[in-house]
Amino acid sequence: MTLIGHDEAIVDFDEIIDRRNSDSAKWNRYDEDVIPAWTADMDFLSPPAVTAALQRRVAHGVFGYSAAGRFDTSGGLLEAVSERYRQRHGLDCAPDDVLIVPGVVSGLYAMSQFIASDESILIQTPNYWPFFSAAETAARATVSAPLVACQEGALDRYEIDFDALEAAIQPQTRMLMFCNPHNPVGRAYRRDELERIADICLRHRLIICSDEIHAGLTYPQFEHHAIAGIDPEVAACTVTLNSSTKSYNLAGFKLGVAITSNPEMREWLGAYYRRVGVYSVSALGLVAAEAAFRHGQPWLDSLLAYLQDNRDYAIDFVLREMPALRPTCPEATYLLLLDCAATPFAADPVQFFLDEARVALSGNFGPQGYPNLARLNFGCPRATLSEILERMAAAYDRA
Repeated sequence: MTLIGHDEAIVDFDEIIDRRNSDSAKWNRYDEDVIPAWTADMDFLSPPAVTAALQRRVAHGVFGYSAAGRFDTSGGLLEAVSERYRQRHGLDCAPDDVLIVPGVVSGLYAMSQFIASDESILIQTPNYWPFFSAAETAARATVSAPLVACQEGALDRYEIDFDALEAAIQPQTRMLMFCNPHNPVGRAYRRDELERIADICLRHRLIICSDEIHAGLTYPQFEHHAIAGIDPEVAACTVTLNSSTKSYNLAGFKLGVAITSNPEMREWLGAYYRRVGVYSVSALGLVAAEAAFRHGQPWLDSLLAYLQDNRDYAIDFVLREMPALRPTCPEATYLLLLDCAATPFAADPVQFFLDEARVALSGNFGPQGYPNLARLNFGCPRATLSEILERMAAAYDRA
């Protein structure tokens, strides 16, 4: 056990918790003999500070409507988000720059409709599939700028091809939908990389919608820099999306924030949510998010140490037991991307490992499909991760 959390509460990340009877999307999607490593939530207890705050709120016993986008309770979530971005992510945002929204994915869907119907969205690939579904739902065209998989020994590291990124921009392209830290490739982009992206966007007058939900899951050797923190001109054309849900394992609360210093974009987002009938968010979600941001850092620090050990264990195992697979070494996130192009099951590794190993991974990272890529969630107790990898290795050997 590791001593972590608020008021010296203890959480044991090795504890295996049965989630099958907890209405878990992750664990209920497949048959009981399948181990899920597909969707990005973790199999750990959430921070004790969050549980304690929720217990106090539940004890109050009244659960009426929460305020929609502006509220103030003992400092409030707006202030907590503002403080966190100033202290940890290099973005000096005011509480009034923060809008509370019902999740980061909803923000992607909203921002896809901010541009005109004849304008397009630039997306780096491979990428998180809701980027594409958001644009499709909004009937906005997309243009792709592939990342480059560079080989570093037996590992893959994805880099930005800045020339290709700029060349992909068409006259009607109006927005860059950006993911940092990147899902699924695991990059936490350096400041100099962000400066080059920002320069391209400013020269081509692109809005930036930056999904930063994995910011808190950046490993200690790396840093997360908010692209809006590059300078005020960049901030004025950027909407930053984030949430406590990913870092603190609170996805079921469906609550996020949109941050922008641009009053036009902020007012448009507020009007968009009212137009689609969202006038309030989860009252308990507000409590959980504020408690996580204000008091969850000791838990998060210990989580990152555990995840880093899991990451290194998984990479070593893959290189030793499944040498035809090329893994990434994530700088952030608990997601390991596996390139299976050199295997007999390269056409669909996700289906192969589901059928032959009874392990559920995820795929579908863009319109190109990237069928050779599979993503593995290692945000689980070591014993679970070990069984996942042993099953995969046995299937690999039989292929």
